[in-house]
Amino acid sequence: MSKIFSVAGPRTHIIIFALITALCLLGDSMLYVVLPVHYEEAGLASLWEVGIILATNRLARLPLNPCIGWFYLRFSERTGIFIATVLAVATTLSYSILPGLLFWIVARCVWGVAWTLLRLGSLFCILKLSTPENRGEYTGLYNGLYRLGSLFGMLLGGILADAIGFATTAVIFGGVSALSVIAVFFFIPKGEPSRHDASSAESVFTSLKLAAQDPKILWTVAAGGFIAFSTQGVATSTLSHLIAEHTNGGVTLIATFIGAASLSGFFQALRWLWEPWLSPFIGRVSDTRYGRPSMLCAAFGLGIVMFALLALPLPVPLWFVCLLGMLLTATLLTTLIEASASDLASLSGGRVLLMAYALTTDVGAALGPLMAYSLNEIMGINAVYAVNALLFMIFFIRWTSWRKAG
Repeated sequence: MSKIFSVAGPRTHIIIFALITALCLLGDSMLYVVLPVHYEEAGLASLWEVGIILATNRLARLPLNPCIGWFYLRFSERTGIFIATVLAVATTLSYSILPGLLFWIVARCVWGVAWTLLRLGSLFCILKLSTPENRGEYTGLYNGLYRLGSLFGMLLGGILADAIGFATTAVIFGGVSALSVIAVFFFIPKGEPSRHDASSAESVFTSLKLAAQDPKILWTVAAGGFIAFSTQGVATSTLSHLIAEHTNGGVTLIATFIGAASLSGFFQALRWLWEPWLSPFIGRVSDTRYGRPSMLCAAFGLGIVMFALLALPLPVPLWFVCLLGMLLTATLLTTLIEASASDLASLSGGRVLLMAYALTTDVGAALGPLMAYSLNEIMGINAVYAVNALLFMIFFIRWTSWRKAG
């Protein structure tokens, strides 16, 4: 089967990689919906500890980016993915037995290693297999498919945790994730590591220096970090808490009470449900018709509006519509900024630039939960979303000026 896979073409390669990533992502995605509501059952004492846990794996990834870049210069993609799948299964199973904050931090650091192997591996893979004519489509294809893991992790995670408990849910997800280990052996071919830019890829300082030398690269890398901060860090980690605040813990539908964790899982699952077809479509349109700068400008504008509306005490049905709009904006931004970074990498810097981009997105994603829950303690969750709307305005102004300049 490896031989069949190896000649099936770049699109199939990316699809298989994305589906393996989806299986690995089940347990991690489940936590963002379940922990803010079931933290006591998971052995935690407060929401502040939830913020620490959801940020830990991202903080752990910061020093890992150059290490994983070095790893992929000396070991094959297959080896990296195999290690990642084993670590993903082990950490997901461990969530069912962790007794306190310290053990949670260790487990999340291990997951950080797994995700960095998958994340940098995917960026390098897309850069290697794509062209300017299909880079946006391939980026959207990978992002859309691997988020199927988030779809099932959040949707089923919230429902199962409310119904049968957190620990049992973690065990079930760990067992399903084990399928990814089997998939590596059957579908990922043996290959040689890529050594074409070994001299520069070993230093994270080289990548940051490259970003600082070109304003367009610097702003693109910074935008990637902010988008990760707002969509992956703030929105994903606080959504169940935000919903609980705006609905008094949940809503009653057809005489059935639906809790905040289940609602959060449902809404975020809708995003992962539309991403497998919407993300490639967005990427394909940005490859050809409108261009990524104009589409990014529009997406930043949507970010301002949607995050601001979510901070307001709107009627619940209208507020849910705004919530869907925010999730749609996250899909647009993630696909467009990642394709833009890959565009710049293909012209200058290659893997070095992608290392800077990955590092910055990890910083943003790590700071998101920490800043969100810290500000929540001081000013409330609505203030968190209002601040995000103001930050979106900075990038909207920057991309508007570039668009006007042609």
